[in-house]
Amino acid sequence: MDRRGRLLWSLPKGHVENGETMQQAAVREVSEETGIRGRVIGTLGTIRFWFVIGDRRVHKTVHHYLLLAEGGELNADDSEVADVAWVPLTDVAGRLAYADERRLVEDVPGLLAGIADSA
Repeated sequence: MDRRGRLLWSLPKGHVENGETMQQAAVREVSEETGIRGRVIGTLGTIRFWFVIGDRRVHKTVHHYLLLAEGGELNADDSEVADVAWVPLTDVAGRLAYADERRLVEDVPGLLAGIADSA
């Protein structure tokens, strides 16, 4: 939700905890935010942005990965999450609120084709 109470769809994200790799953090964050357990099968890309907390400007770098769902049940039990949904790949970019995330998702069909070709 944004500050006006509007639901804004975005990709799962979070921070890397001590002793974790970025990929392990991605798997953990997806599980915590969606209830889905998965494994990394590719790299989507990196997004860098600035935001303000109080009187402080913060620079954030987010590394996104393509995960293959391997179990769990979709849920929005995380206090930071208002809702979760399975969305057809062809519809994901249209639902995402942020252009930089839409650009990452647009590359997924090519990534999946590359993974299939190498298998």
